[in-house]
Amino acid sequence: MLKPLVLAAALLGATAASAQTVVLSTTAGDIKIAVDAEKAPKSAANFLAYVKAGHYDGTIFHRVISDFMIQGGGFTPKMQQKPTKSPIPLESRNGLRNVRGSVAMARTGDPNSATAQFFINVVDNGFLDADQAQDGNGYAVFAHVTAGMDVVDKIRATPVGNQGMFQNVPLTPITITKARIEAAPKKK
Repeated sequence: MLKPLVLAAALLGATAASAQTVVLSTTAGDIKIAVDAEKAPKSAANFLAYVKAGHYDGTIFHRVISDFMIQGGGFTPKMQQKPTKSPIPLESRNGLRNVRGSVAMARTGDPNSATAQFFINVVDNGFLDADQAQDGNGYAVFAHVTAGMDVVDKIRATPVGNQGMFQNVPLTPITITKARIEAAPKKK
């Protein structure tokens, strides 16, 4: 009986060890995100490629809805959209849920339109999961916040307004100063 438990523990340890953590250093504080490359391989690889390329550095959280989510990764403080790579296919049926602290790819009405923008759910948003989504597609969760939900909550509480055609824009820009992949701890 013990062998299956030992094997399960070893597999869980291997999965946790292979998970990558991204640190978003923002003007409001740091947010640590564990990326799930096993359940959302395309979304995870896409996000990590943008991190490695420095795409997120200098972008803002441009859409903040306090009882829904905070969205970032695409605009400069002057609301200029940064160029992106080609869109990726939707991975919303991967078993990961749009719950508080989960990170999902933002997209347009086209299910396969996600590029660089992402959002962090600040409440449980089950209606964004594929099995409950009005459009039948939902939004692909690919990561979750492991530290810094207090920072996420600080961002969600910031006053917002309209800026040109954009709504729910923080009145004081909250910038991602640096996005980086955290080095894995060295084994002893």
